Amino acid sequence: MAEKMLHLAIAGRVQGVGYRAWLSHEARARVLSGWVRNRRDGTVEAVLSGDEAAVDAVVERCRRGPAAARVSGVETIAWDEILPGGFNALPTL
Repeated sequence: MAEKMLHLAIAGRVQGVGYRAWLSHEARARVLSGWVRNRRDGTVEAVLSGDEAAVDAVVERCRRGPAAARVSGVETIAWDEILPGGFNALPTL
């Protein structure tokens, strides 16, 4: 099983619409590790780590987000920092 770690920056109407809770659910359902948080600039930031196919599936779902979100873009870059186990919602940065 190939492992993959990505950092995501998600733009659009993604705060105040349940995006963090939705992404936490999506990641946990696929047994991914990482975190998600709102940024003061209005974006949502996340790190996903786990099975390559599961990470790719969540990234694709992030391009749509929950029903109330209007995603205008998802930027991804490789991530190589050590992550604690599980998936967590972090405070706004």
